[in-house]
Amino acid sequence: MEETPRLDDADLDLVAALQVAPRAPLSALAEVLGASASTVGRRLARLEDERLLRVIGQVDWPMLAEGHPLHVWVATDPGRAREVARHLAELPEVPFVATTTGRSDVYCSIHAARRDRARELLMTSVPSVPGVRSAHSDLVLRAATKSDAWRLHRLGEDQVAALRELADPRDEPAGAAEFSADELRAVELLRHDGRASAAEVARAVGISQPTAYRLLQSLLRRGLVRPRVEIEPGFLGYPLEAVVAVRAAPGAVQEVADALSRHPSARYVSVVAGTSAVIHHGVFRDEDGLAGLLTSDLANLPGITACEVSVVLDVLRRYWIAREDGRLLPDG
Repeated sequence: MEETPRLDDADLDLVAALQVAPRAPLSALAEVLGASASTVGRRLARLEDERLLRVIGQVDWPMLAEGHPLHVWVATDPGRAREVARHLAELPEVPFVATTTGRSDVYCSIHAARRDRARELLMTSVPSVPGVRSAHSDLVLRAATKSDAWRLHRLGEDQVAALRELADPRDEPAGAAEFSADELRAVELLRHDGRASAAEVARAVGISQPTAYRLLQSLLRRGLVRPRVEIEPGFLGYPLEAVVAVRAAPGAVQEVADALSRHPSARYVSVVAGTSAVIHHGVFRDEDGLAGLLTSDLANLPGITACEVSVVLDVLRRYWIAREDGRLLPDG
């Protein structure tokens, strides 16, 4: 196992800046951070070369699939959790896989291109993985907050305001739509490189640079692709990660989801159909932070009847990117 890398203050400030404005030019990032563009460029290149950080494009659901994702909790035979997780991580429809303790031995998400494929995964593929004893799932109905909304709070208000001016303007996605072949090819590039330029899009898609620029701006403004920083939260000082499945009275579900989406730990909060009502995927600096969520914050929300916690032990795949000891592995 490699030694856990340590990010210094300047590294963390750069990550925080990229979280606000993932596609900002190096010169603009440098001005906000009070450094030279060459220094910022070298620092970003080092983080990428060491496989600690990548700016990717988070794609809106209608561009990926007919339906919404599913949360899946898997119980395994004793001692086989890691093996099962590795098998699940090989499925192309599984964007997230982790070994866990608590509610389940393995937690994963499924996002299949077709509804019939999702049914096949739930009824056949996942249960037939060697070592799986049982699995249950919750269907995501609506995301209250997504991973690109979580922030590392290090910068001053003036710095954040300046970075927001640099961020790409974005409307809320209008819903399902027909996408052109050029759009889909551009999206595939942006999924792997959220900072790709119009020139790079033009070369990848085979169109002129002005056309690529308009296509790129359209995808970003419509929120179909949302650039974001991909880095393990443990490298940022948040080594404890947990998935909290909350049960709530029907009339309280939306209030609970809204409140949890505003919680500082929230990376991904969704309203679901299944044994739970709301799933809160959060990151914490330590056990006291998780205890505060469970014993204070949740306790003060009316309508909650129960909750179950899965503490993440090891993430094998996050947003379709495989990782080892937190480091991002090359695609494919």
